[in-house]
Amino acid sequence: MLSQEIKQKALQLGYLACGIIPINIFDDYKKHLDERVKSFPESKELYDPLYDNVCHPENAKSVIVCTQRYNQYNIPKSLNGLFGKCYLFDSRVQYSTEYRVAAEFNEYIKLCGINILQCRVPDRLAAAKAGLGKIARNNFLYDPEHGSYIWINALVIDKELEYDDIQEDYLLPACNDGCGECIKACPTKALSGKYSMNRGKCITHLLLTKNIVDDNTRTQMGLWIYGCDKCQDACPINKDKFNEADEFPLLKEYEEYLSPQRILEMDDDTYLNIVNPRFWYAGKDGLLVWKRNALLDMINSGDKKYFPFIKKYSEHTDMQLRETALWGCDKLGLR
Repeated sequence: MLSQEIKQKALQLGYLACGIIPINIFDDYKKHLDERVKSFPESKELYDPLYDNVCHPENAKSVIVCTQRYNQYNIPKSLNGLFGKCYLFDSRVQYSTEYRVAAEFNEYIKLCGINILQCRVPDRLAAAKAGLGKIARNNFLYDPEHGSYIWINALVIDKELEYDDIQEDYLLPACNDGCGECIKACPTKALSGKYSMNRGKCITHLLLTKNIVDDNTRTQMGLWIYGCDKCQDACPINKDKFNEADEFPLLKEYEEYLSPQRILEMDDDTYLNIVNPRFWYAGKDGLLVWKRNALLDMINSGDKKYFPFIKKYSEHTDMQLRETALWGCDKLGLR
């Protein structure tokens, strides 16, 4: 059977697991989105694009979902707590093992005479419904062995296949009413209830936006420069799930460019030619946002070695960098 052959190939190439489900099973996703918009109307514009995940062309028939783990990689001490681990060990980096696995698997699917369509599905829900894990109250998919430190690759295809049993009970049983560690750990209270989140208050989103956030939120953002792992790190289920045995390709070479001081001193050429090709999703115009985030890190750290940098940027020509540094000067008593 073709479905079984596809699953075997996925495992052979290095995926953790593979499931196959029909495309028309995501009605509850729209319901969840409706509930989010109702609960957090101020973040509506951030949720609106996600409705496209359940609007598929007529020739979309099935979803092949695969998972990979990234908890086997060593976390550089200088970057831990500054960069989200999923960005450090990014499966989209073309020289990574994970990218090669995905590319070879996609090529195999095409050789089977199946077309991969350029549309998306809600990855975590797809994986949960295919039986590859369960969703915790922090909204991440959890694999029993690797916790939430897993990547999901979901392919929408134009062929009907034999499907796995659809899992309707896909919430993690261990997230009982007695545990709310992820909610307690969320600095900005983006997580304020189980299986829900205000996307507009999530630190990962705030670190990407070019908008100026309020002073209280700036403080809550802590030392993060890109991404946030607070809710995952606080989760008891994730305890001891990182093995840290392997080195992610070239991460040590990039490490020297990712300190707060190095980012603040970075010129356009270094960003465009070295850093942005690795973190391309930050955009070619993303250096000022990175500098703003590095400034926030310095200010929130309270480390006196950063005071000269904060003072210097209080006179910067860019309005947001200047305004952030002036806020830092007031907070730290530097003027």
